[in-house]
Amino acid sequence: MKLTFDKGTILIRGEARVPNSIWDERSRAFRAMALYYRDIVDFLKTSGLEFRDDVLNLIPCPELQSSVVLRDYQRQALDAWSANGHRGVIVLPTGSGKTVVGIKAISLLNTPTLVVAPTLDLVDQWRARLNEEFDTDVGVFGGGVRDIKALTVSTYDSAYIHAAKLGNRFALVIFDEVHHLPTAGYRNIAEMFASPYRMGLTATFEREDCLHEELNRLVGGKVFEKRVKELAGKHLSPFRLEKITVDLTDEEQQEYDINQKTFSNYLARIDLTIRGPSDFQKLVMRSGRDPGARRALLARNRAREIAYNSSSKIGTLSTILKNHRDGKIFIFTEHNKLVHRISKEFLIPAITYRTPS
Repeated sequence: MKLTFDKGTILIRGEARVPNSIWDERSRAFRAMALYYRDIVDFLKTSGLEFRDDVLNLIPCPELQSSVVLRDYQRQALDAWSANGHRGVIVLPTGSGKTVVGIKAISLLNTPTLVVAPTLDLVDQWRARLNEEFDTDVGVFGGGVRDIKALTVSTYDSAYIHAAKLGNRFALVIFDEVHHLPTAGYRNIAEMFASPYRMGLTATFEREDCLHEELNRLVGGKVFEKRVKELAGKHLSPFRLEKITVDLTDEEQQEYDINQKTFSNYLARIDLTIRGPSDFQKLVMRSGRDPGARRALLARNRAREIAYNSSSKIGTLSTILKNHRDGKIFIFTEHNKLVHRISKEFLIPAITYRTPS
């Protein structure tokens, strides 16, 4: 038998059929997603079948050793990932040093590595950090640059576009902000890469659409997690959380009730209970063919908009700002609408998706 890489897939020539493969009449061979390369090799070895493996065409790699020292929880994270066959997702809070864990993984495996990040800013940050830690040039793939090295950093967009030709050049792939990976399109990166070793890094594992469940197939599932409160006071700043509730104005409450009733009445009519994202997805799908479902969905969105952007919040925020005149304050909101309202009313600079770096 012979295994080869072909545009993001594995061609298996021989008489035995391996798991996760289908017959390709044009190639006269079985074909599987490159994602399953490691499973195919393990199956053939376990079965005692002789085969020739020509899948990986790794970029020549210099010695990749880093002297970075891990904190206790970072070491635990790396150990959990290693115990899972050098696959899986590590969930750590922002500022806790996820990049350091990725650097140590590269040093541990000492193999050609691609780091995939969602933005050009993060690509630049990864490249700068890798240049500091390893005595080698770091390549960049994205933003009009196509410089492939044994250590390369790419945007998700570029990795997706060029997965068919890059998929067998790296043994390790690190997905930064891995919660982006399961979306349509980006998941093809993981599917078209034959890399046997995979690491996902994120501070926000769960997605509202439940697509994070796909990460088990694409990367290896969650292997380690530490929450902010577990690291606060020692590795992260201590913090206190206070919840302050406000009432809607009479006019807002009336409009909220009308919209919420439209939503709940429709759910009762079709006997649908929203227990989680999958149930809500049913309503979204139904809205494409049922005008009543569309009205209910729009009413629900309007009710949420009223609640999140209540003018009562402005008065309460004014009191908070007066009580903390000398403090450093960062205000987050659910919608841009409230960002601009707060910015205009209190003369506070606004940051939205339109704000330049």
